[in-house]
Amino acid sequence: MGIGLALAVVGAALAVGMAGTGSAIGMGLAGQAGSGVVSEDPEKFGKVLLLDALPGTQGIYGFLGAVLVLQKIGLLGGDAVEISTGVGLALLFACLPIAIAGLSSGIYQGKVSAAGMGVLAKKPEEMGKAIILSAMVETYAVIGLLATILLVNGINVE
Repeated sequence: MGIGLALAVVGAALAVGMAGTGSAIGMGLAGQAGSGVVSEDPEKFGKVLLLDALPGTQGIYGFLGAVLVLQKIGLLGGDAVEISTGVGLALLFACLPIAIAGLSSGIYQGKVSAAGMGVLAKKPEEMGKAIILSAMVETYAVIGLLATILLVNGINVE
C-alpha cells in the first residue's frame, strides 16, 4: 500500500471516528437526561428514545463519507488503485468537513436533546419544539456531509 492510499484510508477513518465520537457523546448526554425522565414517567420512553436518537445520525454521515472514499479508491471491491500522495491528501482533506462537523454537531445536538428532555418532562405537548431545536443543530452535519460528497466526487484518482 502506497502513501497516497494510506492517506485516503486515514481520511476515511477520521470521518467515521470523529463523527462517530460526536454521536456517541451526544447520545450519551441525551441518554443521561432521558433516564431521569423515564425514571419519573416510564410512559415517556418512546419520546425520550426519539430525542436520544437524533444525535446518532452524525456517525452515520461519517460512515457514508468513508464508504464513498473507500469505494473511490477501490478498497470495497478488493482492487485498490494506486494513487499519488497528492490524491491521497486530497481525499483525506475531503473527509474533514464531515469529520469536524460530525464531531461538533453530534455533541451539541446531544446537549440540545438533553435540554429537550426537560421540555418533555414538564410539557410533553411541546415535544415537537424540542425535536425541531435539536434537528436545527444537525443542519451543519448535513452541510459537512454534502461538502465531503462534493469534494470526494470532484477528485480524480487516475
